Amino acid sequence: MTFVVTENCIKCKYTDCVEVCPVDCFHEGPNFLVIDPEECIDCTLCEPECPANAIFAEDDLPADQADFKALNAELTKLWPVITEKQEYPPENKEWDGKPNKLALLER
Repeated sequence: MTFVVTENCIKCKYTDCVEVCPVDCFHEGPNFLVIDPEECIDCTLCEPECPANAIFAEDDLPADQADFKALNAELTKLWPVITEKQEYPPENKEWDGKPNKLALLER
C-alpha cells in the first residue's frame, strides 16, 4: 500500500509532509506534490502533517479522488524529489478546500 496526494493539494502545496518523510518519496511540481508509490514505505507520517488533508492511504482514497493514484505514479517520473519544507505559496489558504482544481494542475 502507498499514500496518495489528492486534489486539495493543487495550488495549496503545503510541504510539511515532505519534512517528515523518511524515504524522500515526495516529488514537486509547479503547484502540486506527489508521492512515488515505488518509494513510499507506508510509514503513515505524512498524512497527519498535511494541513490541507490532501494525503490519503491508498485503501482510504475517496472514490472521487481515485484518479490521483495513477496521477501520482505518472508525475513522479517527471518531477524532482523534494526533501525540505518550503515557504507556502502566498495564495494557498484561499485555495484550500476549493473543489474541482484538477484543471488547474500545472505539469
